[in-house]
Amino acid sequence: MDWLRMPPLAALRAFSAFAEAGNVVAAGQALNVSHAAISQQLRTLERHLDAVLLDRSGRALVLTPQGQQLARALALGFGAIGAAVEALSRDSAARPLQVTLTPTFAVHWLMPRLASFREAHPEIDLVLDPRSDLADPAPGGMDVAIRFGLGAWPGLEAEPLMAAPLSVVAAPGLLDGREVTCPEDLLDLPWLQDLGTTEAAKWFREQGVEGAVRTRITLPGDLLLDAVREGQGVAVTVRPFTAADLKSGRMVELFTSDGGHGYHIVTHPGVQRPAAKAFVAWLRREGQLPRSMAE
Repeated sequence: MDWLRMPPLAALRAFSAFAEAGNVVAAGQALNVSHAAISQQLRTLERHLDAVLLDRSGRALVLTPQGQQLARALALGFGAIGAAVEALSRDSAARPLQVTLTPTFAVHWLMPRLASFREAHPEIDLVLDPRSDLADPAPGGMDVAIRFGLGAWPGLEAEPLMAAPLSVVAAPGLLDGREVTCPEDLLDLPWLQDLGTTEAAKWFREQGVEGAVRTRITLPGDLLLDAVREGQGVAVTVRPFTAADLKSGRMVELFTSDGGHGYHIVTHPGVQRPAAKAFVAWLRREGQLPRSMAE
């Protein structure tokens, strides 16, 4: 199809509305424009097609045979478009809201709060995909991602949800009274790291330490803090998830660094589905509440 030869869509829509309504006033009301605008679009269409679509000899405008032919074609075309749009809208509304996030964030932040979202939006089906690797939000796929970092992911939109300084923690029993004054003091201890990440090695590099840790235990993020509590190793995590353990003495914080790290709400650019908008709005509210209010 030669799209360059197609008449303007506004003119075709105005003509279709006129053919359906029978007069320019009703057509204007249907499209929320003036009857003068409808008349102008009809003349534009005739000029573009170099065809007489309307008989203006009588008191009222009447479709010519050519106009009737075009009206039938447009009724079929716009009808098919309308049916397709309605079907797509139904499919989009019925598709579950898909959220990708780290296992650690899912267990320690989202799950304790999720009941309030379900109470506010019982009509939204939710699919949580806890994973350590990054899954990009995209139309028709993941709707929302919750990511840890500095907030810069090319091609995506990110807004801060929660500040989360990095924290190096261990159980007192693992340290067994040893004095830790520099990162090198931890090289001979076992380290725990989230599956799919290299947080331990990355942290040592950032501290300028070239030596390698003695042993590493890699496990899913939702098990990481349990393993730290049991004294199985040292771990790099985020302070908000260890506050209760640090207060109770189950863990000790050996090092911490802010550096602007935090969790972010990440979406693809453009218009979001209503379900995604509702979830993002809920995340914003929960991110502003004290923990005691959000639980």
